[in-house]
Amino acid sequence: MPTSLVIGASRGLGLELAKLLHAQGHEVFATVRSQAHDLPSGISVISDIDIGSEGAGEKIANDIGQRKLDWVIVNAGVFKAETLSEPNYEAEVEMYKVVAIAPVFIAHHLVKADLLAPSAKFILITTEGGSIALRTQEEGGGNHGHHGSKAAANMVGKLLAIDLYSKGVTVAMIHPGFMRTDMTKSVGYDKFWDAGGAVLPSEAAKSTIEFISSLSIEQTGTFWAPRGPRDIGEAQRVLGSDLPTPLQLPW
Repeated sequence: MPTSLVIGASRGLGLELAKLLHAQGHEVFATVRSQAHDLPSGISVISDIDIGSEGAGEKIANDIGQRKLDWVIVNAGVFKAETLSEPNYEAEVEMYKVVAIAPVFIAHHLVKADLLAPSAKFILITTEGGSIALRTQEEGGGNHGHHGSKAAANMVGKLLAIDLYSKGVTVAMIHPGFMRTDMTKSVGYDKFWDAGGAVLPSEAAKSTIEFISSLSIEQTGTFWAPRGPRDIGEAQRVLGSDLPTPLQLPW
């Protein structure tokens, strides 16, 4: 039975990833920020985890005990909208801490505790918003903390791929798709759901897990959109037409 850890599983994509992995026969550990969650029985819940706090990685490792992890999916994220005329310092710091700093310390504590199985997969859920190449004049600026922290997470993933290569661990960054979630609604993106082809988290979880299953060590350190270009507004403008699915994204 494979053993998986989903970080940030109280709602949205993380909740659906944990539920689907459990249904597929994985032993699942799932972190949540509070006691309240909709995770089914049979999933080992690690509560009171805020990965923006320095001690989160150590607490996660301690709660897992001696189980070797085959999959680690770092899904937790923060998205707070900004413009150049109204930047938000505290929001930017929070986004960078959760999205780009926390994965380093989570990986550190899992490695230190020897919890990664041979040929494990360590996945960072980022977004096409973290691709510098896909940001264009036509799309516009703003959301500096969101896009910047995701680009930083992609760099962290690339470096972790180098760090963990000798252990046989595959690291990949994944844009799971544009989703109909509370997070995208909270920043006003729900007005783009229909035109942008936004999908339910359950659908994105299915394509994400299928893609992770296919990953090999030869692909470590790479950045992907398992659902292809369909919800990436600037994909054809920047990358051309007849793009494949899955689509490897540029930095």
